[in-house]
Amino acid sequence: MAATEEATGPLRGAQQAYVEQKVRLLGGLGSTKRLLSDIRVFNKDSWTIRYPKLSTKAEGAEPSPKRRGVRRSLSFMDDPSSETDVILERSLTRSLTLASIADAQENDAGESPSDPDVGGRLIPESEVSDFQVFRLDLNLGHHGSSAAAGALVSQLEKVSIANLVDERMAAASQHIDRLCVRVEDTSSKVLVTGDLNAGKSTFVNALLRRTVMPIDQQPCTTAFCEVHDFSENNNVEEVHVIKDTAAYDIADESTFKRVDLSDLDRIMDDEEKPSILKLYLNDSRPLNQSLLNNGVVDISLIDAPGLNRDSVKTTALFARQEEIDVVVFVVSAENHLTESARNFLKNASNEKAYLFVVVNKFDQIKNKEKCRRMVLEQIKELSPRTYEDANDLVHFVDSLLGKDDPSFEDLEASLRSFVLVKRAKSKLNPASTYLSNLLSDIELLVGANAIVAQAEIAHAKGDLDAARPVLERMKNSREALEEALESVEEQGARSASSKTQRTLTNALDRVGQGLPGLSSVQMPSYPGLLNLLDYARDVRKALVTSLDMAVKLSEDEARVIASSGVQEVLTLGDEYLPEGVERSRRVFMPEAMFSTRRTRDGKRRVRSNSAVVAGGTLGLGIGLAARQEMLQPTFLDLLDAPHNLWIYFCGGKEGEEEKEQSAIGIVSVAIGVVTMIGGKSIGLHGFVEGVMHITNILSDESTRKWGAAILGTFAVGTAAYLVLELPNSVPRTIGRRIHYSLVCPAGGPGPKEELFVDAHVARVARETRKVLRLASWDLKERFRIAMDERSREVRGAEETERRAIRAKEWFTEVGQRTADIRELAGLVSLS
Repeated sequence: MAATEEATGPLRGAQQAYVEQKVRLLGGLGSTKRLLSDIRVFNKDSWTIRYPKLSTKAEGAEPSPKRRGVRRSLSFMDDPSSETDVILERSLTRSLTLASIADAQENDAGESPSDPDVGGRLIPESEVSDFQVFRLDLNLGHHGSSAAAGALVSQLEKVSIANLVDERMAAASQHIDRLCVRVEDTSSKVLVTGDLNAGKSTFVNALLRRTVMPIDQQPCTTAFCEVHDFSENNNVEEVHVIKDTAAYDIADESTFKRVDLSDLDRIMDDEEKPSILKLYLNDSRPLNQSLLNNGVVDISLIDAPGLNRDSVKTTALFARQEEIDVVVFVVSAENHLTESARNFLKNASNEKAYLFVVVNKFDQIKNKEKCRRMVLEQIKELSPRTYEDANDLVHFVDSLLGKDDPSFEDLEASLRSFVLVKRAKSKLNPASTYLSNLLSDIELLVGANAIVAQAEIAHAKGDLDAARPVLERMKNSREALEEALESVEEQGARSASSKTQRTLTNALDRVGQGLPGLSSVQMPSYPGLLNLLDYARDVRKALVTSLDMAVKLSEDEARVIASSGVQEVLTLGDEYLPEGVERSRRVFMPEAMFSTRRTRDGKRRVRSNSAVVAGGTLGLGIGLAARQEMLQPTFLDLLDAPHNLWIYFCGGKEGEEEKEQSAIGIVSVAIGVVTMIGGKSIGLHGFVEGVMHITNILSDESTRKWGAAILGTFAVGTAAYLVLELPNSVPRTIGRRIHYSLVCPAGGPGPKEELFVDAHVARVARETRKVLRLASWDLKERFRIAMDERSREVRGAEETERRAIRAKEWFTEVGQRTADIRELAGLVSLS
C-alpha cells in the first residue's frame, strides 16, 4: 500500500495542479465564446469586419529605433492594392498588439526601450504571416492559379468576406463547446496515427506488452480501435462493435455488439468493417508502469487507420483528431514525413502545440544522423514547440524490439510522463493553444479593423473639413443668389419692355404721319389717278409691313437682351456654384423665342394673345400685312371729309389727338353750318329771298359769263388738287386711320396705345422674362441639388465619423477583453 501511494503521489500532485488550471481554462473558454458572440453581432449590426492580410515588409525598410516589434505591410482581402505599414508586438501576456507606424511612433515617445524583457515580446516569424483559426483557406487550385484561395477571396466583396469570417467565428464558437467537453472530461484520449504501414499497430502492441492489434505486411487497421482498461467494463476483456458512434453507451447493449477478443482478426477481415471498435484489456503491470492502469486518470489508446488509405478514412481522421488530447504520430524512418503527414501535422498544430512523434524502424537506417536531422527539420517547420522539446517528444525507435529496446523504454516513460504527470500540457495544452491562437486571431482582426476605423475617422474629418465650409458658404449665399437672379430677370424684362415701348411708339407715330414705321421700308410711287385704289392698297400694305418690321425689330432687341441675361446667369453660376458641380449644358437659342408652337397633332398653334382693332380681332404677332381687312382700301382713305371738316370748323390741327368722326357728328357739323349762315344774314325769309335773287342774277347774260369763269377756275383747282396734293394726302390719311385703329378700341374713346403697343410690350417682356426665369430656375435647381449633395456629404461624413469612433472604441475594448481572458485562463503559465 505504501508503495502504491508512493507511486501515485506525484501523479496526484500533478492532478491537483491540473484541476486548478482546468477551472481557469474553462473560464477563459466561456469568456471567449461570449466575446465571439459580441463580435458577430457587431459585425452584423454596426461594422462590416474587414479581413486583414499581413505580408513581409519590403527589404530596405528602416526598423523602428525604439519599438522592437515586427514590421509588416497590412492590406485587406477586399482591397489588396491598399497597404499600410504596421508594427506587431506580443506582450508578456502573449497578447497581440497591432498598430500603425504613426501610432507606434506616438507611443514610443512615452516608452523606455531599456525593458529587459522586450526581446521576449517579439512575435516569431511563423506567427505573424496569417490567421490560425480564422484563416480563409479554401484549398482550391494549385498555388498561384486563378482558382487558388487567395485569388478567390480577393475577388469577393467586403460583405461577402465578412460573412465568411462570421462563419469561421461560428465554427470557432462550436469548437469551443467541444473543447469545454474535452477539458471537463476526466479521461484522456491518446491517438496513434501515421502513414500506411508506418507500424502504428505494432507500436500499440509494444505499449500494451501484448499482441492485440492485427499485424501484417498489408494494412490491417481499418477502423478506429479504442483501447480502454478492462476496469471500465466490469473487469471483462472483450470487444464492443459500435453500431452508432453518437449513440454508444456501455450501459445500453442495444448500441453495441459484444465480441470475444480472439475474434478481433476476423472482425478486421469482415467485408462489412465497423468504423469504431472498443477494446477493453487488462494490463497487469504495476501502476507506475502501466499507461492504461495508472490509478489516477482513465486513459484510452486509439489505433487509427493510416493516412491515404482512402479519402473517407483520411477525412474522418482529420475530423477525429479535434477530440483527441494527445497525438502520437508514427513516422517511418524510411519515408520520413509524407505530404499527407505534413498536412495532418500542420492541421493538428493549430490546436496542439505539442505532438508526440515516434520515428519507427530507425534501426533499419544506415545513416542515422542524417535521418534524425532531416526528420527534426521537418518537425521544426510544422510544430516549433515540439521541436523545442524534442528530447521528450521525438523518439527514434524500432517498435518490433519492444521492451528489449532501451530507446523504447525511454519513449514509454516520456509518453507516460507527458500524458499523466504533465497532464496540464498534454490534456489542457491543446485547448489552451487553440484558445491562444483564437485570441491572437481576434486581436489581429480587431487591431486591423481599429486601424481601418482610425483611417475612416481621419478620412471623414478631411471630408468634413472640405464640405462644411462649402455648405456654410452656400447657405449664406443662397439668398444673395436668389436676389441676383431676380434682379437679372427684372432688369431684362424691364429693358425689353422699355425698348419695345419706344420702338413701337415711334413706329406708330411715323405711320400716323403717313411715313413708314421704319425708314428702311420704301413707300410705293403714285401710279396716277386711274390707279388710285391700287395706290391706296399699296400704301396700306407698306405701312402695316413697316409696323410688322418694327415688331420684329423689338423681338430681335429682346433676343439680345435675353442672351445677355442668360450670360449673366451663367456668370452667377460660376460665382456661386462650388467646384466640382457640373455647369449647365443648356444652349440658349435666341431664334427659338417668339416662335410658333406645334400641337400634339403637328398643327401650328398661334399664340393666344390678341387685341381688338378696327375691323375685328387680330393676332398681335408679325403678320398685320397678311390681314386682308388691314389692306383693303376705302373711300375715306382718299378724301377723309369728316377729318377735314373737323379741322376747319373746330380749329383742330393735324397731328393733334383725334376723336372718332361718326355719322352723327358729320350731320351735326352740317346743321351747324346752315344755322350759322342763317344767323348771319336775315333769317330764313331773307335766305329764300337771297336764293330768288341769285336766280334772277344767273338769268342775266353777263352774270352767266362771269359764273362760267368761276366754274372753270374751280375745275382747274380741283384738277390741280387731284394731280399735286392727292399723292401726299392719301398716305397721311391712310396712316392716320391705321394709327387710330391700333391705338383706340372700337366703339368709343379710350386710352391710347393700350392695344398694339402695350400688348406687344407685355408679350415681349413676358417672353424675355420666361427665358431668364428658365435660366434662373436651372441655376437655382443646380444650386439646390449641389447644396443637398453637400448636406448629404456632411451628414454622411458625420455619421461615418461617429460610427468609426464607436468602432475604434469598441475594438479597443475587445483588445482589453482578450488580454483579460488570457490572464483569466492562465495562458502565460502554459506557454
